[in-house]
Amino acid sequence: MPTLEEIRLARANLQYDDAMFHFAIAGIAGSGKSSLINALCGMNNSDPNAAPTGVNETTMRISRYVDTAHPEQFAWYDVPGSGTSGTPDWQYFNSQGLYVFDCIVVLFNNHFTTTDLAILTNCHHFQIPVFIVRSKSDQHILNLMMDMSYDPDKDTDSREQFYNVARERFISETRQTVKTNLAEANLPDQRVYIVSKKTLFGAVKNKRSKGMIDEVELLTDLYSEAYRSGRFI
Repeated sequence: MPTLEEIRLARANLQYDDAMFHFAIAGIAGSGKSSLINALCGMNNSDPNAAPTGVNETTMRISRYVDTAHPEQFAWYDVPGSGTSGTPDWQYFNSQGLYVFDCIVVLFNNHFTTTDLAILTNCHHFQIPVFIVRSKSDQHILNLMMDMSYDPDKDTDSREQFYNVARERFISETRQTVKTNLAEANLPDQRVYIVSKKTLFGAVKNKRSKGMIDEVELLTDLYSEAYRSGRFI
């Protein structure tokens, strides 16, 4: 357990404001945390105030970003991916000071990892609301289409059929994988939200698109969690 002094220092380092609600985006290196932060804050990756993104892990320390639509209510934090700080997975939660956040989003891309499970376990221990999110749904669905022998040059008339089958398969396999991993770790079952940065950005801007899966529900549930805290009465 962190000491009171460790909590005080962590809050100071993160510019914790009792009048705001603080979300942390955590997960392994390369899971798309910075792109998700930008979408949630209503920014494109090219925005001058956006979190830096790249093929390799670009976040080496916790960075704070203010929600452009709710600047006086929500602060979002981009947390370095495990494996970039030289810290073992089991120490990741405490070393990053995740225990001071009001809500944590565990983001994963290809695999649900031991780091993800460690974060979830600690969130339950510290009674911190936690959300599980899988990113890059558009890329994963396209990959499945290619695995199904989809040819973008020849299958123009059947693209929608390929897409619908791949989409349902991706959703089903993702939900079952998370359910199995949680059960094996003796963690309670909970929903996984499946999103892509492009469609999440659209949802933040109140623009619906065909490619959306759980983007609207994720925003609704995140904001509801914040308002349930009683800070914005």
